[in-house]
Amino acid sequence: MTFHVMIIPTLGCPSNCAYCWGSEENAELMDIDVINQIVKWLANFRDEPVHFTFHGGEPLLAGYEFYKKALPLLNDATTHETEGFSLQSNLWLLDEDMAKLFSKYNVAVSTSIDGPKEINDYQRGEGYFDKTTKAVKLASDNDIDINFVCTFTSYSKDFSDEIYDFFKKNGLNLKIHAALPSLRGDNADLWALPQEEHGKLLINWLDKYLYDLDKFAIMDLDHIAKSSLRRVGTLCTFNDCMGTTLAVGHDGSIYPCYRFVGMDEYIMGNVYDEPSMEDLEKSKAWDKLMEFKDFVDEDCADCKFIKFCRGGCPYNGIVATQSPRAVDPQCEAYKMIFAEVSRRANEDFKKNALAAFGGAPKLRKEGDPFSIMDLMTKM
Repeated sequence: MTFHVMIIPTLGCPSNCAYCWGSEENAELMDIDVINQIVKWLANFRDEPVHFTFHGGEPLLAGYEFYKKALPLLNDATTHETEGFSLQSNLWLLDEDMAKLFSKYNVAVSTSIDGPKEINDYQRGEGYFDKTTKAVKLASDNDIDINFVCTFTSYSKDFSDEIYDFFKKNGLNLKIHAALPSLRGDNADLWALPQEEHGKLLINWLDKYLYDLDKFAIMDLDHIAKSSLRRVGTLCTFNDCMGTTLAVGHDGSIYPCYRFVGMDEYIMGNVYDEPSMEDLEKSKAWDKLMEFKDFVDEDCADCKFIKFCRGGCPYNGIVATQSPRAVDPQCEAYKMIFAEVSRRANEDFKKNALAAFGGAPKLRKEGDPFSIMDLMTKM
């Protein structure tokens, strides 16, 4: 996997999504000096290209002047090679100047929409849909690539068909997130998506998606299919991400991933100390990650999907259960969709094998579904 540094300028956020556990009120903002220090830290840290992602909270709270300085500092530094930039934001604070700046540096933007306006605003707050879609147009007008994150909750799962049709009709590429149980003592539990419902939803969307591969992208299904074919995870959720991704908080603290930012027990070091990877691996947070990895190797050893699932997301497993000796609580959902993809792939292989003896396989006609192999090899 690409070496990935996630920069979290703040955990503050102007929106108030009902199921969110990742933002804080009155959160501090990152100073540009932290970016300077990130550049110094990377000078001797790792000799490979770096992809930077700005995340939050709401990263645009850092403001135009912050990004006007931060992007060239990271992009033009001789201490490392910058592979690219990404940003996850609700985009409410995007203006013309910032849009032009992000376009100049080819920042790939991802934003969150949970489907049609009435569904989205019920769980993300009134006015959210209009604010974000207005900003999406501004970004698109400045030739910024936009992808979407759609979070399914115990509420929105009942509108699966409407949500699918919304993204398909508008040609919007998306990733599916399952709302998680409360991880920081708030009231997100009521919105959490049970793993069996998550699995059913993924299979249901796979059924539809095989008719629509040429219309839009459901990136989770793309990655799950590729992982099944390649026998190795192609998404951080299904890979040994430890050490390939690191996150830097507003004060320069280094964490295993953006999801841990703000949780003191998961601080691995600080960019001001310019730690090596070996230094970070001496932290208690790293020990917990390794305990999770060892547990997965032991507990999931007999699972036929272990090579391309790896126990799911360490954060989900460790924090949701308050123990590193637990796999991702969405494990059952992953098994369901991987099993379905594998079943369909086996059927395709059999058909192709029979066709080799009995003549050319039947060509796909317009309106017919694509095969699972088409999905597995989709670029």
